[in-house]
Amino acid sequence: MEKTKKKPTKRKVKSKVSIARGKRKESIARVSIKKGKGIIRINNTNLEVYGSRQQRQIIKEPLLFAPKISTEVDIIVSVNGGGSIGQAQAIRNAIAIGLIEYSDDKGLKEIFMDRDRFMVVEDSRRTEPKKFGGRGARARKQKSYR
Repeated sequence: MEKTKKKPTKRKVKSKVSIARGKRKESIARVSIKKGKGIIRINNTNLEVYGSRQQRQIIKEPLLFAPKISTEVDIIVSVNGGGSIGQAQAIRNAIAIGLIEYSDDKGLKEIFMDRDRFMVVEDSRRTEPKKFGGRGARARKQKSYR
């Protein structure tokens, strides 16, 4: 029996992919940025039909400060937890971190920091837990005899 020679396979050159995470309150957003045509998808939904106009404006904010990069990359976002505005702010945080990592530009980080620190740094504030003797974290039952 003759051994057949295998044909050499062409290897694909892997393109640069940047993965980042952003948090705000109870929301967590995970972003994957790769070379593309400027498409932004959030939970398999196009950005132009996602949420309200205010949410879209919050999400697009880091893209306004990096117009050259934003037109040549595809951004895929997965977000869950929290409310609608918290999710939008988590996405904004993740996109900004991902763009800095993708572009390797420290000047871009300074631009984001000058605009709003929470674009680059996760907001560590969380809700205070409820305590006994009241309806909420600080509220208490009132006394009427004093």
